[in-house]
Parts: sequence; C-alpha cells; structure tokens
Amino acid sequence: MKLFSEGCQNYLPRPISRREMLGRCAGGFGAVALSSLLADPVYGKSSSPFAPHKPHYEPRAKNVIFLYMDGGVSQVDSFDPKPRLDKDHGKPFSAKINPTQFDNIGTTFKSPWAFKRYGQCGLTVSDIFPYIGGMADELCVVRSMTSKFSEHNSANFFLHTGFGVQGRPSMGSWMSYGLGTQATDLPGFVVLNGGLVPSGGWDNFGNGFLPASHQATVFKTGKEPLADIRPRESLPGVQQAKLGLLNKLDQGVLDRLGHVDELESAIANYEMAYRMQAAVPELIDIKGETGATRKLYGLEAKYEHTRTFGMQCLMARRLVEKGVRFIELTCPRIGGNDRWDAHGGLLKNHGDNARATDQPIAGLLQDLKSRGMLKDTLVVWSGEFGRTPFAQGSNGRDHNPYGFTIWMAGGGAKPGITYGATDEFGYHAVENKLEIHDMHATMLHLLGMDHKKMTYFFDGRDMRLTDVHGHVAHDLVG
Repeated sequence: MKLFSEGCQNYLPRPISRREMLGRCAGGFGAVALSSLLADPVYGKSSSPFAPHKPHYEPRAKNVIFLYMDGGVSQVDSFDPKPRLDKDHGKPFSAKINPTQFDNIGTTFKSPWAFKRYGQCGLTVSDIFPYIGGMADELCVVRSMTSKFSEHNSANFFLHTGFGVQGRPSMGSWMSYGLGTQATDLPGFVVLNGGLVPSGGWDNFGNGFLPASHQATVFKTGKEPLADIRPRESLPGVQQAKLGLLNKLDQGVLDRLGHVDELESAIANYEMAYRMQAAVPELIDIKGETGATRKLYGLEAKYEHTRTFGMQCLMARRLVEKGVRFIELTCPRIGGNDRWDAHGGLLKNHGDNARATDQPIAGLLQDLKSRGMLKDTLVVWSGEFGRTPFAQGSNGRDHNPYGFTIWMAGGGAKPGITYGATDEFGYHAVENKLEIHDMHATMLHLLGMDHKKMTYFFDGRDMRLTDVHGHVAHDLVG
C-alpha cells in the first residue's frame, strides 16, 4: 500500500520485510562483484588499447626481450667459426665478391679470436663471448639468417618493421597491438636505450599506421629514465582534477567527431602516464636485489659499459615480471667505437662491445632460468646484418647481409641447437636459409599468433608485419 502525506503529496516508501532486505543485498553484492570483474580486462571487455587479447592458439612465450646488436656483429668472429679463413688469411679472397658498402676490399681476414666448444650441445663460440658460451645449452643458434639490405638505415627498418623504408610499425608495436599487455601500469612496448639511437632514428620503434598508443616508450639510463614522470602538483587531487578536465574536453571532441586515433591514443597515454608515476620509481629501485644478482648482471664490473648494459638487462627482467609484452635493449655508447660497425679496428670494436654485453646477457638468461621465467620469455639476439670474411682496408670488415648469425633462447625456442650454415668462408647462407620475415613469423608463432592472420586494415588492404612473405621455422620450435 502506498502512503502519501496530505500536504505535499510526497511518496512515502513502504517498509521492506527482512526477507526482501536480504534478497536485495545478496543481489547487490553480486552486482558489485560483477562490475569489478567486468572492469578487469582479463574477464570483461576493456576499452583500453593496452588490454591483453586472446592469441590465436596456445602460446609458448608470453613476453619478448629483443637484444639489438646495433651495427652488425661479425658472424665469423662470434658464433660461426671458419677454418678456411685461417688457411687463407692474408691472401686475395678467392670467392666471388658481391658489391660492398664502401668498396674497399682487402685480403681474406681470419678471426683474431679463438673458438671453443661449450655445453653438452658442443656449440662453438668465440672467446669474445665466454659468458654467453656458458649458456650454450639454452641457445637456439641460427647461422643462416639473411637480409635484403646492406645499408644501415634500410637494414634497421627491415629488421624492426619488415620493410626497408621508414613509416611502418615496429615489431614491438605489432605485438602490443596484437596481444596487448599484462601490465596495468606500464605500456606494452618499452625500449631501454643504452645511449645509441639506431641509424634511421626513432622510426625503428614507431607505431606507423597502427594506433599511436602502441609506439614504444623509450627509457633512458640513469636515475630519471623518463622526463617529467614525477607529478609537479603538491596535492594529488590537483593533478587528478586537471586530468579529469582534460579527459572531459577530449571526450567532448570525440562525441562530436567520432573516432580520432590521435585523440583516443592521447587519452590512453595520459592515463598510462598517470599510472606510471608510481610504477616507474618502483621499477628502477633495485635496493631489494641481492648482491649475487647484482654481480650476476655485471653491476659491480670495473668496465663502465658493462654496468650500463647490466642495468638494462636487469630492468628487462623486472619489466617482464610486470607483464610488459615487448622489451628492446639498445647498446651502450662506447667512446672510440661506432656500434658493432667495425669498418676498421675490428679487435677493439668487437672486443669493447662484447665486454659490455657478454656478462649482462648471460646473467639475464641465467636469472630468467633460475626464476622459472625463461620458459615463457623469448630472448632474441640480433643485429641488422653480419660482416664480410675479407677485410675492409687492413683490419676492418664491411657489411654483409648474405649470411649472418642470430640466436634465440627460452619462450619455446628449441634449446642447444645450431640451425643452418654459411659457406666455407662464412659469406653466404647455403643451408636452411632464413630471412627477417621468417624470424618475425617464428617470433609471432611462439607468442601464439598466426602471422598471416594478425592484420590491420590500412590503405585499402590488410597489412601485417610479414607483409606477403615469411614462414614459421618449425625446426626452431622446441
């Protein structure tokens, strides 16, 4: 029965019974729980571009750490020994020579370093990588990789985007777009910049035609990895009010104009930046890391650049723990060297770069394995091409895209194997030849994605990381 007051006709609700109260509360609690679950991207549909997406099939890897060896490591001085070079050292090169970048052809040039076998698999590794050699049984070494380009800019774009010109999405952007990220307060694609920006610039890490929220977030070395990450307002409420007003204004534009990627991505990035204010200081605070861990990564090494790259490798592990999908590391800037790009002074160039990266990389692999993380973290080591088996001038090596070495570890890559081969000089891939498109397809396969189905409609057709090329190298899958 409804009761009304005589004066103002206000409705007076009927008192509810004890049974009704309990029933309504029970349903209300369920609704609260449901709303919470639906807000979680794991259970409900999220509007966030960073939300995790279901892969095409069961993945072997959840995250990728890409160790980018900028400039091109010499395969015949690292993981592909060639006795023929020892035999012919100092003699005119006896095989046909393809056009080179600088056309300064010297004689046949043996490796200045000795090689020895490591692990139960018997992988042969140069003396410049004794620490990585110690992890031989975890490595899946490919000695038959090729590239279509012999010049740094184009080769870097090809390595990172599958295209030899700028403007295409980086592989990290593709993986962020296709799979999202498990991280709630960090982006899906992070570049840890050791001090060297690749030839071709930041477009190597760009989103291209993908939504702008999937471009890389670049972390610098040091105590302040990101500019202006700390809030400037003394009171948290002030910053929240500013962000609220900004989002309201942006939403008003979206309501009038509809979908605008730049604006929607800006909103998502503002929100992510706000969450990162708490996450990044915690990420770089390594006080909780043990002395053994610091030593493992080379953080106590005498060589400055070992410490720099060691911190990057440690940050990569911590980012994986946070759920970041794709992390790329660039090399430290070493005075007197131009990346791994040893057109002269091979002994110093490769010696210094290996000294900086060898211990930290091995430490990363060992740490991931000991924590049970290597099984679902794919680690990839690669430069944009290799180097010639004959000298440039007297003591350098020119660019060589015809056959070079990369390796993978963890994340479903078959451990302790060597795949493919170059000729007796280490010049051309002659067995199980692969190209960059195949590497990308295989990486996506290990992440549970079919490279032919992971597409984005742009410019009138479905685009993909591998374009119309690439095949999965199933022999590399464990």
